[in-house]
Amino acid sequence: MFAKLARTGLVIAAIGVAGCTDSSMKDFAPQANKPLPDKILASMKAKGMTRTSPVMARIFKEEGKLEIWKAKTNGRYDLVASYDICKWSGKLGPKYTEGDRQAPEGFYTVRPAQMNPRSSYHLAFNIGYPNAYDRANGRTGSHLMVHGACSSSGCYSMTDAQIEQIYAFGRDAFQGGQTEFQIQAFPFRMTAANMARYRKDPNYEFWKMLKVGYDNFEITKVPPKVDVCEKRYVFNQVAADGATFDPAGACPATTQPDSLKSAFNAYQSTYEAAFNGAVKASVPAPKPTIAGIKEASIVSEWSKKRARGERVPIDPPSFNADGSVTETARMGRIDSPAGRKMAALDAEKAAKQKAEEQRLAAIQAAKAEKEAAKAQALAEKEAAKAAAETPVVTATVASSEAAPAVETQAADAESTATRLKKRLLGMFGG
Repeated sequence: MFAKLARTGLVIAAIGVAGCTDSSMKDFAPQANKPLPDKILASMKAKGMTRTSPVMARIFKEEGKLEIWKAKTNGRYDLVASYDICKWSGKLGPKYTEGDRQAPEGFYTVRPAQMNPRSSYHLAFNIGYPNAYDRANGRTGSHLMVHGACSSSGCYSMTDAQIEQIYAFGRDAFQGGQTEFQIQAFPFRMTAANMARYRKDPNYEFWKMLKVGYDNFEITKVPPKVDVCEKRYVFNQVAADGATFDPAGACPATTQPDSLKSAFNAYQSTYEAAFNGAVKASVPAPKPTIAGIKEASIVSEWSKKRARGERVPIDPPSFNADGSVTETARMGRIDSPAGRKMAALDAEKAAKQKAEEQRLAAIQAAKAEKEAAKAQALAEKEAAKAAAETPVVTATVASSEAAPAVETQAADAESTATRLKKRLLGMFGG
């Protein structure tokens, strides 16, 4: 199957006849000339790869991984290195417009001229955004890189040690004659489980399109031939004689080897069964994704204000599902006359607000003090009244308590007299 694909031109081996020569590399910065570690070279040799064999890269945002794949002697590619992406900006989903701070998703091409050995981010290479698909769909942006320094505002940023190795893979492949290498950037691994998780996402149709290219690589382990027509990606298709792919025009008649069609259909049949099962299964919640051009536009406007040095929230705004916009309260730096003027106005407004708050607090305090004085005066009056009434109450209580005692004493005296009288009468017989 793969021999037939190669004969029909469906698979890009990407080995040119006039790649960069060693002399073109002489002026590169020292960090751009570092060789790959011996451990990686040994692993490549064990897998049937040479140091200068063709290379390609895959990026998975959600996992935060950048993978390097290299061609073996049989033409198929195998994974040779995987790196944790230090930082990538934005959310899951494609880049829409300049300033939206989205790291791109799609199929991109890197050529020798896109390699930057003297980048201010240690080392870098431009991934080739916007490509034909992006331009056909009116998407804008520039200078989207894979670079070092672990800092990103729309790029895929690695540590300096990581970018030295990643850069070396591309450099060595170009020295071996490869004229360009492919970068496949995905939101996540496009498994049935992940596609089921994001089936209700506004970016789902775009991701389904990317998945066709993803699946072609999974089946063949060779970077797919990528074209654009009708403003969409098409993969491993050969146009009829004399026909071309117009990114914005109608797709031409195309052919594809029966062996690839059969393999793809079998792959899809297995995938659909797994997808249907995943829909019913309990899965992790989806990660945040960009809400299309609407969110891209508000973030882009934030970026423009920030670039002008205006006082803006330190983090870009976020578009919510209900149409509202969330902004952080913490403000960013001020680095222009316009920004300083805005800061002065904000400070004046804050001072007025603080003065008003202090005035209202003083009024409230005075009111509270007056109420307290009034309460104290009332308490003192009640206390004086209580003090004046206390003796009367005591005497009355004492009198009322003494009466029973007097009556008791009188009764006792009367009883004693009666007993004495009875005794005398008994003695004298009267």
